[in-house]
Amino acid sequence: MTERSETAPDPRAIIIGAGLGGLAAAMRLGAKGYAVTVLDKLDRSGGRGSSIEQAGHRFDLGPTIVTMPQVFEDLWTACGRSFRNDVDLRPIEPFYEVRWPDGSSFRASADDAAMRAEITRLSPDDLPGFERFLRDAETRYVVGYEGMVAKPMHRLWETIKVLPTFAWLRADRSIYGLAAKRVKDARLRMALSFHPLFIGGDPTHVTSMYALVAYLEKTYGVHYAMGGVQAIADAMAAVVRAQGGTIRHESVVDEIIVKEGAAQAVRLEDGSTLEAPLIVSNADAGHTYDHLLRNHQKRRWTPRTLARKRWSMGLYVWYFGTKGTAGKWADVGHHTIVNGPRYKGLLKDIFLRGKLSDDMSLYVHRPSLTDPSVAPAGDDTFYVLSPVPHLGWDTSVDWQAEEPIYRAKVAAEVEKLIPGFQDHIVTQTTFTPETFRDRYFSPHGCGFSIEPRILQSAWFRPHNISEEVRGLYLVGAGTHPGAGLPGVVSSAEVVAKLLPDMPIQASVQAETAGLAAE
Repeated sequence: MTERSETAPDPRAIIIGAGLGGLAAAMRLGAKGYAVTVLDKLDRSGGRGSSIEQAGHRFDLGPTIVTMPQVFEDLWTACGRSFRNDVDLRPIEPFYEVRWPDGSSFRASADDAAMRAEITRLSPDDLPGFERFLRDAETRYVVGYEGMVAKPMHRLWETIKVLPTFAWLRADRSIYGLAAKRVKDARLRMALSFHPLFIGGDPTHVTSMYALVAYLEKTYGVHYAMGGVQAIADAMAAVVRAQGGTIRHESVVDEIIVKEGAAQAVRLEDGSTLEAPLIVSNADAGHTYDHLLRNHQKRRWTPRTLARKRWSMGLYVWYFGTKGTAGKWADVGHHTIVNGPRYKGLLKDIFLRGKLSDDMSLYVHRPSLTDPSVAPAGDDTFYVLSPVPHLGWDTSVDWQAEEPIYRAKVAAEVEKLIPGFQDHIVTQTTFTPETFRDRYFSPHGCGFSIEPRILQSAWFRPHNISEEVRGLYLVGAGTHPGAGLPGVVSSAEVVAKLLPDMPIQASVQAETAGLAAE
């Protein structure tokens, strides 16, 4: 066995969680010469972006939309590879359709003329305001995305120095408030402001900086990965292994062991321990500080501090496969958003009152239109998502009892979109906030960790370099820059910028000495 030099740096790194953020961190650290071991609770990679298979149907459990392929392309490039060679990404056109109870609809598209025609059809007087909103979106993209997303924000000055620009852009105004200022039609106000719901934010309270999503969609398009986000996760895992990294599934980390103020090891549920001088947690930031560091005294992220934070909503998701329906419901596309009778009132029930309402708005995903691999020939696979309150409210829902009742309410709404669908269901499963709590260790069963309000973003969010423990770094939805595929992948880029490259000889010695845990 080759002995490691006393002066050579120790290249071992442990990644807690094989979600997209953890896998991206493993790829970037592998490219920098670290000997990486990834530990994950599930039986496959992907975390919330993983999938399950039932009766020949593949259900992609979490994210379904790829809005900025560039973050993946940059990640693969950093590893000396080509993303497009490993993942088959298909543009979706139109992006999605939004429907309202009065029968009206709006199709979002990359085509400028088509978008203007849609606005004119719904509310011709709002066309100038819509064009002004697009200019707002581009300005906020330059400041908020290009200027902040992939940059470390753990120093307060990095946030302070952008405050004058934020003030000029009225970042204190909500994304809904900005939309309401630009257009008068209530339907268009919803269509221009709902996007923060895809990352766990209340559009009536999260900053207007999220208007940048409209620019992202227009510039980069909306895409679907053939094989689902699971295919992206599998491709990421393949890169990690090709770099010499190890991924261990069904390995639950129970505690981060801290000695003399530094993270030095992790203890698994089975009692075994793995040592490394560098630990990156892709577990939810709340779970990392509240549970994994439960035996370490915290200065900032105490249980009391975490309890005072505003958390994202919970999710009720119904996955079902239908038989012989590939040619049915021809007017239902890949992505459909079905609005209930209320917008602002429903948001208030979910985010401010913790009330499970009888009415609802739904996101309906029909990937079988694009990807035949999700279902047997001639069949369909669906995913219906309803935002609901998280489990942290005093009025928290008992989902064991409520689930079949709520499913019947969801079914009544889905019936209006795809009539008779229940007669064709051959397999189904549901996820509730309790599933998110148990499967992903998500605090309060939230879908997207801490809500991305302006005072819970950038410096105000749990930092990528831990404030509590040396040698501990955080990636994923609960840290900077936040939830969503671009956010969690970019969080790994931030961490990589905070860490030095490993000398080549250190990596070679680690491999020769068997230091990478198997």
